[in-house]
Amino acid sequence: MKLVVGLGNPGKKYADTRHNVGFEVVDRLKKGLRVKEVRFLKPQLFMNRSGEVVKEALKKNKVKFEDLYVVHDDLDIELGEFKISWGKGPKDHNGLRSIYEELSSKEFWHVRVGIDNRVEIPFEGSGEEYVLSLWLSEERLVVNNVVSQVVKELKDVFA
Repeated sequence: MKLVVGLGNPGKKYADTRHNVGFEVVDRLKKGLRVKEVRFLKPQLFMNRSGEVVKEALKKNKVKFEDLYVVHDDLDIELGEFKISWGKGPKDHNGLRSIYEELSSKEFWHVRVGIDNRVEIPFEGSGEEYVLSLWLSEERLVVNNVVSQVVKELKDVFA
């Protein structure tokens, strides 16, 4: 059994923010992947409490860490790029911090979707404000494209 967790914040207010790209990937992957051995999860607690839900889902579904894929935004990677890494995430991410604390481990698959576009379109606020900001219309095409790439890559992993 594999578990794919998309990180994001619940509610309409956050639906189209950078921080919710994990939710977008899970939504698209669920539509295109029909494999009984894969479960999907979008925690409906806020990002900084994601670990509680992930820990419970691992236990309930008897999923091993090597079969856990957490899809999340990464401010250390440029918009339009992504990386799938074992045991490595961004320097600072509240959702991952919560998971690390609840699981007492970073040893799982991190599906890191780049959201940083501050060189192309300068942003004056903090990193926290940036990740909670809405996608600009000119960024949406890039986001859709990278989400499609991530979904394709994960489908190949699970095929």
